[in-house]
Amino acid sequence: MEEHDGESCGGIGEGGGERGAGCGGLPAPIVAWCVRALGARPVERLFSVAQTSEVVAVRLDDGRRAVIKVRPDEAGRARACVAVQQALAARGYPCPRPLTDAAVVDGRAVHAEQWRPGGDMARGDGPETARKFAVLLGTLVTGAREVPVRPPLPNPVWVRWDHDGPGTWPAYDWHDARAGLTPLPPDLESLEEIAVRVRARLACAASLPRTVGHADWETQNVRWRGEDAYAVHDWDSLAWLPEAAIAGAASGAFASAEHPTLVPVESSAAFLDAYQETRGRVFTDEERRLAWAASLWPAAHNARTEVLYGREPIALRALCDQTDERLARR
Repeated sequence: MEEHDGESCGGIGEGGGERGAGCGGLPAPIVAWCVRALGARPVERLFSVAQTSEVVAVRLDDGRRAVIKVRPDEAGRARACVAVQQALAARGYPCPRPLTDAAVVDGRAVHAEQWRPGGDMARGDGPETARKFAVLLGTLVTGAREVPVRPPLPNPVWVRWDHDGPGTWPAYDWHDARAGLTPLPPDLESLEEIAVRVRARLACAASLPRTVGHADWETQNVRWRGEDAYAVHDWDSLAWLPEAAIAGAASGAFASAEHPTLVPVESSAAFLDAYQETRGRVFTDEERRLAWAASLWPAAHNARTEVLYGREPIALRALCDQTDERLARR
């Protein structure tokens, strides 16, 4: 999910704080946690990236390789996300296997997982690609429904349309700070109108039962080997939403990679059909309306990023072109 205007940085070891000697630049509290939780000390950094979370792949002094993930601890949701990931990995779902539970270190959630590099992104936004991603998501939701965990709340901000704060958009430090710098551009005023319409349709979600699903279902988070899924990443993006909303949001976003956008309407339709077939259930009329509305909300979030940071309006153009048709779908 396109988050903000900051560039990827060097990861945990690039910020402030004391570092552990010979530990790939990791802060000393994280090194100490690795020794306690993994029984080994990081000695080499293999790669790192930081955005909403900080991810560092390391080689441990016992020869193992692992990924250390550190992020804000939002009401304990990290523990629920890791528990679902662990359960699905144990059942053979294609994802990195957590090596530890989520813990809190210096006020931030941290866990370690298997390093699973490799695989390819499935490029394309056509119906055939849509069906592949729909089947994979349907399998995830089926497995996640059998895992007894507390709901991973609050939901990620790009699917948090049901917030109880003022205004149309949920509170979000990066966007809110940027919006306060200058008067709203005209494009953002048009986007506000679309968001109000979409959010009004999404209000029906309040009466529907919820389930756990992946809310950042973008090709950048999935790797394939040929036709087989190899690794689903970004399990911090699990959400607790009506199933039709999870499928709907994914149906619009599955092709997003370097610059998130909105897929063609016929591809979302193919996605939703394949998803329901995989799950063995047909959405009600209310659920179908919800799914089509939910397909627009992540694109609205990304369009807001484009406008606020002066980027090329790729998501915004798609949103303006497709909103009427998607909201008319039943």
